[in-house]
This record gives sequence, C-alpha cells and structure tokens, in this order.
Amino acid sequence: MTERPQTAIFDDRTNQLVLVVPGPTPTAPAKILTLHPQQTSPRVIDLPGPATGLTGDNAGVAYLSTHGGYFAVDLTAGQAVRVGVHDADNVDFTAITRLSDGAVVLGTADGTLDTLQAGATDGRRAKVHARIDSLAAQGNTVAVLDRGQTSVTTIGADGRIGQSLRAGQGATTMVADPAGRLLVTDTRGGQLLAFGVDPLILRQAYPVPESPYGLAGSRGLAWVSQTSANIVIGYDLSTGIPQEKVRYPTVRQPNTLAFDDAAGTLYVVSGSGDGVQVIEHAATGPS
Repeated sequence: MTERPQTAIFDDRTNQLVLVVPGPTPTAPAKILTLHPQQTSPRVIDLPGPATGLTGDNAGVAYLSTHGGYFAVDLTAGQAVRVGVHDADNVDFTAITRLSDGAVVLGTADGTLDTLQAGATDGRRAKVHARIDSLAAQGNTVAVLDRGQTSVTTIGADGRIGQSLRAGQGATTMVADPAGRLLVTDTRGGQLLAFGVDPLILRQAYPVPESPYGLAGSRGLAWVSQTSANIVIGYDLSTGIPQEKVRYPTVRQPNTLAFDDAAGTLYVVSGSGDGVQVIEHAATGPS
C-alpha cells in the first residue's frame, strides 16, 4: 500500500482497521481504507469532502471532522453521511471525539468547541482555547491538545473549562486509554506523558528518545513509536515508573498506531507510504 494515511482506529464490532487518507489538496475529498485481518487488500470508502480528525464508537461507525460538520460512516455498509453543524458552514473543524453518552464533539482552529448529540445539527458551543489540534475523551470529559502552546485542557460534562497544564516542550499527539488516562507524546522534549483526568494531573513523565510520536492505548500496555529510529515500544504504566516490556522494529516513519485488544494485535501505519505493519500478540514479545 503506497497511500499515506494520516490517522487510524480499530473498530471492535466489525474487526477492521480504519485508515483515513487525505486528498491531494486540503479541500479535496478524502477516503477511508478498511482492512480486516483476513483481507489482502483494503476496501475503499470514498468521502464527499476533506476529512481531518477521526474517532469511532467501537460499534461499526466511524466519525470524521470536516468543513462545516462531520461524516458518520457505516463501516459495514461502506456508506458515509454528512452531518452539517448549524451556523458553521464556513468553519474548518480540525478535531473530533465522542463522549460515553454518544455526543459528538468537534473542535476548530480558532478554539471553538461544538458538542452535539448524535445526529443533531445544533448543540452547545463554547470558546475554550487558542487552537484545538486534537481531542480525546474519558467518559464525558473532553481533553484538548494545543500543539502551539503545548498544553492539555479539560472540559467537563457541563461544558465548563476545567484545568489546563503544560504538556512538555512540544506535545504532538494525544489518546485516551482504557485505564482512564490521557497519553501524550512530547516529541520535542522526548517524553511520554500520562495524565489523570479528574482532576487533570500529570501522573507520569518518562523519557522516550528518537522523536516519540505515534500513540495507542491498550488494556495492557501503552504503545509509543520512535519516528527517528523506526521503533515501537510497549510500556507498562501500572506502577509508578513506566517499564518497557517489548520493542519492535517498524516500517519507515511509524506515525500512526492502532491496537486490537481482543486479538492483541498492534497496527503500525507508515507515514511515508510503506504500508501497514501487523504485529500479532504484540504484548508478549517476539516468539
């Protein structure tokens, strides 16, 4: 696969890896590639517009932020439906996440957050930050990553802005993990950061050299890629100090990670067009 996906998730219900490939220009339509473990080539789902962020419900639907709203994609039928946000026709949504109550949360480049119940076109709007580069949710609490200010900010279920903390020297990626943490890579500072959400507190900061970037959380380990070394490492965060458990050489530029907890499979997606690396039983190490 020579495509260069920009983000990925794994959907448990359909047992598929979901990849988003941007169009040749920022305004060109994007497409989704889905890959089942038994497939030799991905299925293509064309989107009717550009796409930025990606999230899912783990039950067969993927959600992608776009200009003026978001796409809801039925991964079984291969159909995408666009949901336009009221009074946001000219808004570039840069990030998306989904709360445990089913609400969809969209963020913009100017720091506006829109929260809408599933399928609704109107909801709660709030100005929360200078820029929203990435969103993640733990329960009904939303976390905002601002790369320019290298900070993490939480917004509660009531829509009120909570705490804000600096995230190293140059934070780039953020995910929520099954243990209730927020994981952040501080690429410039060479660290893996683990935050608690309620309240927002930095619980762990651990050195990871060679440009840490890709992230995935799982029930056992936290996965971090070193993009300068083409390595992915699994860390046990259950104790006070992260412990390295396994490491693997990867495809070039391992920018994106996704994990299938049921099968224990780690997916490493190349940012340079070298395809997807599949590491089965990743947490147990090489056989």
